[in-house]
Amino acid sequence: MAISSWRSVPARARGYVLCVALGGAACVAPALRTDTRWSVLALLAALYAGGEHAVRRDVAARTFFPVLLAGIFLLPPAAAALVAVPGALCARVERQPRGLRRIWRAAQLALAAWASGHAYAALGGPVAASAPDFPYVLLPAAAAVLAFAGVLSVLDGGILVTAERVPARMAWRGLLPRSLAPVAVHGLAGLMMAVLWSSPYGPPAALLVLLPMGVSCWVFEQYHRERSAHQATIRALVQAVDLKDRYTRGHSERVGRASVLIARELGMDDERVEVLRFAGILHDVGKLGVPTRLLRKDGPLTAQERRVIELHPEYGHEMVRGIGFLGEARAAILHHHERIDGSGYPYGLTGTHIPESARVVAVADAFDAMTSTRSYRRARPVPAALAELERCAGAQFDAAMVGALVRALDRYGWDSEVTAGDGGAEVAPEGLPAAVGHEVPGAVPDHAPQALADLPPTYRPARR
Repeated sequence: MAISSWRSVPARARGYVLCVALGGAACVAPALRTDTRWSVLALLAALYAGGEHAVRRDVAARTFFPVLLAGIFLLPPAAAALVAVPGALCARVERQPRGLRRIWRAAQLALAAWASGHAYAALGGPVAASAPDFPYVLLPAAAAVLAFAGVLSVLDGGILVTAERVPARMAWRGLLPRSLAPVAVHGLAGLMMAVLWSSPYGPPAALLVLLPMGVSCWVFEQYHRERSAHQATIRALVQAVDLKDRYTRGHSERVGRASVLIARELGMDDERVEVLRFAGILHDVGKLGVPTRLLRKDGPLTAQERRVIELHPEYGHEMVRGIGFLGEARAAILHHHERIDGSGYPYGLTGTHIPESARVVAVADAFDAMTSTRSYRRARPVPAALAELERCAGAQFDAAMVGALVRALDRYGWDSEVTAGDGGAEVAPEGLPAAVGHEVPGAVPDHAPQALADLPPTYRPARR
């Protein structure tokens, strides 16, 4: 691996990974000096490594946890910690730095297995499993599962703090519940493997447990392929809009990011957050139905031209209404220009009659419009943009959504290089993770014509 890819990782993150790696090495070292059951360890390690190569990396990381947990139930803690190391070090990794990612994964799993093995042994799990003492054996097995998921969550939170610079008060939020549910299910499969392995039927019977896990692996991979197809659909639509309206290129991705910040601050679940991201990204897809000459017009728009442009939410809704996975994002596309006081379009909805997703996207849209440089004015600073949003809260925007954005930006900040680029510059999409001129996109003085007030900056007359 190139040295530059290592240097792209923050120094404190490299140090953190090194400490975890040293801890993992200390955990597996006793297995190399004691009377280890190498035949069992080798077979389990081969199964796990084979699984890592057989399916996508993000699927393998969870689908083959039963093999690791079976090792915890069958082997001493140090030997159990060694089961995942060969597979993790040889796993396919798509993103750089690959070597560092492999080391991290191997060390993380080794520490989790080691801690889980000790928890299992402390409650008499090996004796209960060999007796067999049912249902008491479920207690040490549950402790092992909890320890395994807990260590993974603690270490994942640390990497978020050191590598992703997520605030410490946020880094561990929700990690344990998300990790515990799949590990608990796989823990039962691992316990079944261990019990069958130690039974008169031996290892061949234990391997039968992997058959349903293989089926679940295949189903999970199909889900990821479908998800990739969804992402490709979204990218194609956004690229088409960006090509047609070059002055707001990158705007859709940034609105998607801001929508995610608001949704997370409001406590929405991950599925809804993803839908809100889609809504933000696709909110202006209806521009594809608007004549290009209007989108790129520098001079004033006539009343008829404004009416044509105001049709873009309806055009967008018609375009995506048959895309089932978008869910409530379709309502956001249709209603993101509605206003709380009922003076918006296309239907003049008021207050909570406006779908929640549309109220989120409206705030995200206006915020990015104000904090992005346009051909006729420079970007506003984040504080000025937020002050304008707060001024218009309750009339144009939902005050709860504005407050959520303010709190989220106070916690995470906003990438000025992403938002303050030239109007026609392409902006790389990524991230979780801020305007000057008289015209404020999405938040306009009361004397401005209402039809013009809600139009994105591209539709406004250029300043002379």
